[in-house]
Amino acid sequence: MGKLKYYIESFRLRTLPLSMSGIMAGSFLAYGSDRFRGGVFALAMLTTVFLQILSNVSNEYGDAQHGTDNAGRVGPIRSIQSGVLTANDVKRMIFLFVLLSAISGSLLVGTSFGTLFCAEGLTMLALGALAIVAAIKYTVGKSNYGYKGGGDVAVFVFFGWVSTVGACYLNTHTIEPAIFLPASGIGLLSVGVLNVNNLRDRLNDKECGKNTVVVKIGEKGAKIYHFGLITGAWLCLIVFTAWHADCLWNWAYLLMLPLFAMHLLAVFRFSGHQLDAQLRNLSIMTLLLSMLFGISQMKLIIFILCLLLLRIG
Repeated sequence: MGKLKYYIESFRLRTLPLSMSGIMAGSFLAYGSDRFRGGVFALAMLTTVFLQILSNVSNEYGDAQHGTDNAGRVGPIRSIQSGVLTANDVKRMIFLFVLLSAISGSLLVGTSFGTLFCAEGLTMLALGALAIVAAIKYTVGKSNYGYKGGGDVAVFVFFGWVSTVGACYLNTHTIEPAIFLPASGIGLLSVGVLNVNNLRDRLNDKECGKNTVVVKIGEKGAKIYHFGLITGAWLCLIVFTAWHADCLWNWAYLLMLPLFAMHLLAVFRFSGHQLDAQLRNLSIMTLLLSMLFGISQMKLIIFILCLLLLRIG
């Protein structure tokens, strides 16, 4: 029990809302087409949480391997760095969450298709296996892609397209091409969270040879890049809504736009440790936006508003 607190800290709980964003958006869009399945949604959420924790503990193990977690690092002190957990402790956590992710993902596919052994099921299992490999190889080993600036692409693909489109497909068994617009929006916001993290750690990453996109293009370039990520995400959502809107309520998620504008101002204003709060804020705002966006595409919001009006009356 003495180490339990530090194991949980290695999970980095504040990153978990971001991992749920694509599942939320895709599942709400499936609900709007009257093909939502509660069991699929629950297992999809569980699987994405396991994968996110796997990514986090693997990242801690990999950064410890490369000496990136040191006294010069701006973010919170990690368990291996502090000496509370050993590298073997974290390695055992990696194996545990590989197993949990595989079991949960298999149950998810089986619940969706009724069997694992069909073309669709095997395809989804292959994507799940790829997600497990990507979570580990972000920083672990010499052939990792995180130290070569490949994290942004991986986050966009897995947090955006795979998560959002996959969640919708597992419910509906169909893919509408237009869903890649909100999926891309969620993906760009997820890359934005990674970008803020890398902006915060820029100097230490550079010294340790971790060549993130931020290290490659510099602080000023990374802040302009961040502006492009956030505005690009909003454009994706707006274009999708303009394509599908049939009532004013479909635009309800625009209520969150001022919060993202404030976030952008803060990112351009602050550096280093001062960006830590924006890392947390953008993660939570992305989850809330994905939920509000999904709900606003459904008639459910009208029902909720009617209930509120009746209650007030």
